[in-house]
Amino acid sequence: MQNFSFYMPTRLFFGAGAVARLSKAHLPEGKGLIITGGSSTTRFGYVAKVADALAQGGHEIIVYDKVQPNPTIEGVRACAAICREQGIAFVVGLGGGSSIDTAKAVAIMATNEGDWWDYVHGGTGGGKRIPHDGLPIVAIPTTAGTGTEADPFTVITNGEEKIGGGGEKCFPAISIVDPDFMLTVPPHLTAYQGFDALFHACEGYVAKTGNPMSDMFALRAIELIGRALPTAVREGDNKDARAEVALANTLAGFVETLSSCTGEHAIEHALSALHPALPHGAGLILLSEAYWKRFFAAAGERMTAMARALGDVSADRPEAFIAALARLKQSCGVDGLRLADYGFRPEDADWIADNAMQTMGGLFKVDPAPLSREDIVQIVQESCR
Repeated sequence: MQNFSFYMPTRLFFGAGAVARLSKAHLPEGKGLIITGGSSTTRFGYVAKVADALAQGGHEIIVYDKVQPNPTIEGVRACAAICREQGIAFVVGLGGGSSIDTAKAVAIMATNEGDWWDYVHGGTGGGKRIPHDGLPIVAIPTTAGTGTEADPFTVITNGEEKIGGGGEKCFPAISIVDPDFMLTVPPHLTAYQGFDALFHACEGYVAKTGNPMSDMFALRAIELIGRALPTAVREGDNKDARAEVALANTLAGFVETLSSCTGEHAIEHALSALHPALPHGAGLILLSEAYWKRFFAAAGERMTAMARALGDVSADRPEAFIAALARLKQSCGVDGLRLADYGFRPEDADWIADNAMQTMGGLFKVDPAPLSREDIVQIVQESCR
């Protein structure tokens, strides 16, 4: 039996109405900072519900609502300054992965010196260890895609570098996964986010860092997404489908914690660093066929198992996984995506390959088989067709 470790310090509350648990949550006395983005979390009343629950627990709340879809180092700096100036006792990331990832970085920078980029490993990051624990983090996702409520990682963009960072000090203290907060996500975003969760699970399942515990969570997440995501896309108010996709997303977060993402994510981060308007999940969808077909020999049995988990119970070869992905894309209405629609050209492939290797090159080390720079260039060029 393979050796592995399991560490998950986050207290997780899952289910409809779970946000009410905040009123009795064990949080430090004092002000809380809700970090969110755009207008949807306010418009749909999610900010008010979270603030009300925290107020019942005796907490004053400040709201920062300027997080960008690809969260930036500038946003981290602004929020960290608020924490220090206002004496914030804990932070709440409310929204998609962008808000929660920002909250994680802010929590660290509220109690540590320097800049977040000092603690980023890769690219121009300083590569330092985080010396002090951050503020307690409450993660409340309103999307089902990143799994960041169940992992210690955060992705922040600095110019043309979009790099994952973090570590054990970035685990949320409390995560509230309330599927009712996800009922308003539009169909196309539901699909993009669901595929992001899917590839977290798939990549972690074939990664060299996989282990029996991550395998268990990965296959269950893949199964739930294959079964429920098309319904969640077509019927946004279907609470059962939303709950299953939300659970799959959280399980895929466990996979990220226990195993790793692979080179597919490194390449996509370079794509959306070059063109930030590209949704992360859409980029993964567009890369998927060209990326995954390169591992038939190295990960054949596992790709076959993933095809079965996606619903092809008679799958007996790795190519069945590509076919299962194609069917899922079609059933979710994302089979017509084109990189050209986001401004990409085949000649961008060299820059994307170099950026991916320089900023998140470590992910290629856990791919099932080595990918050369030329392989990465070809994956991008094939995805541009």
